[in-house]
Amino acid sequence: MTPEPFSPAGTDHSTAAPPPGCPAHGVGLGGLRRLYGPGAEDLGAVYEELRSEHGAVAPALLHEDVPIWVVLGHSENMHMVRTPSHFCRDPRQWSALHDGTIKPDHPLMPHIAWQPICCHAEGDEHRRLRGAVTSAMSTINHRGIRRYINRATQDLVNKFCGRGRADLVSQFAEHLPMAVLCQIFGMPDEYNDRIVEAARDLPKGTETAIASNAYIMDVLMRLTVRRRAEPRDDFTSHLISHPAGLDDEAVGQHLRVVLIAAYEATTNLLGNVLRRVLTDPGFRAQLNGGQMTVPQAVEQSLWDEPPFSTILPYVAKQDSELGGQRIRKGDALLFGIAPGNVDPRVRPDLEANMMGNRSHLAFGGGPHECPGQDIGRAIAEVGVDALLLRLPDVQLACEEDDLRWRATIFSQHLVELPVRFEPRSPQEVISGLDHSVPAQRPDSPQPDVPQQQSGRAQFVDQTADSPLMPTPETVSRPSVFQRLLRWWRGE
Repeated sequence: MTPEPFSPAGTDHSTAAPPPGCPAHGVGLGGLRRLYGPGAEDLGAVYEELRSEHGAVAPALLHEDVPIWVVLGHSENMHMVRTPSHFCRDPRQWSALHDGTIKPDHPLMPHIAWQPICCHAEGDEHRRLRGAVTSAMSTINHRGIRRYINRATQDLVNKFCGRGRADLVSQFAEHLPMAVLCQIFGMPDEYNDRIVEAARDLPKGTETAIASNAYIMDVLMRLTVRRRAEPRDDFTSHLISHPAGLDDEAVGQHLRVVLIAAYEATTNLLGNVLRRVLTDPGFRAQLNGGQMTVPQAVEQSLWDEPPFSTILPYVAKQDSELGGQRIRKGDALLFGIAPGNVDPRVRPDLEANMMGNRSHLAFGGGPHECPGQDIGRAIAEVGVDALLLRLPDVQLACEEDDLRWRATIFSQHLVELPVRFEPRSPQEVISGLDHSVPAQRPDSPQPDVPQQQSGRAQFVDQTADSPLMPTPETVSRPSVFQRLLRWWRGE
């Protein structure tokens, strides 16, 4: 897609770009809006301007003024991701990569460049690679992982609960997903500050990101070699043993995709849910009063603040029409998750509660729908619930307006979330199982969690989806309210 023919039907743009210093910030070649630089600090506002001017699909410019279609409508986004005969994820079909519009050193090249992974594959090759990933995912024992998420949460809270202050981004939201993912992959010993820092740095596209990527790939390739020689009951071993016959390089690359995508998404989701709880009294009151469960709070956050704002690119495989715009073969489209979630045709009232509605775009759809969304939900649900149980008096330790985000076209990451609470002693974490919970088949029997008797408060594993689990003191005999609540939920 070149700048000259990029003129959607029904629009009349001048082909002259504004002169240097022109106050028309955010406007580039052909009068198109830029999705980067001055004037694009608030992309949400830019998307709404584009929606007002062009409708559900709008022309815009990526970095270095590369033309792109932005899909803003909810139904248009779903049509695009669910119609692989018309739109694909293979960037090699993007005409801008062939005609020199996109240079090899383009700042978004790490997100654009083709890789031999299921995300960029089509047809039989996509089914082969995707089948290996989803099959390995299906072996994860979700009950055991929820127990592990709970224990990992307790370990993290124990590290700062005695101080009465914490940053729930750097000390919690950035660590819990990595601890869980390392466990699922079968490399719990690799979980440390270094791999957390590398995972946060890698998507930035900076010089240090290259070194971060090299470090993570080294970790994953060493894991691949170990598990091929000594398979265990974990995600990596099942990926290796799948009949698709992935070689070591393919296994390592798919582990990287799953690790980074799941980590980034879940970290952002945790931060967003916790921020909402701490800054919205009505939201927190609904949680505390039982009108909203933590899983419902997570789904509301997935509507309002999806972990990924957009995904790039989808490419048109043939001339077609989408949202009233003529899309040419080889044109690229931006999957607009955040703008699609606020499409006024779907959400005329953005204040309306979306409880129980999972039709948001946060996990995509069609052949490339996120295969690990249930794990991401579990980390957020169990992690938030367990943290609020441990720190029921937690409060934001700064003004809400002082909170900062690190934003890119792909996501918006909360930089820090300072909180205060009454200092309390660490709690002993009862595992009930071996600390290393292997990924087991869904039908594997699960042993009960024994409760130890001691004068010290013990924490009981949370394995249910309920928003409130009984505290250690009430495990033996639930209160009347708790019994009523369990009856209401059908437990």
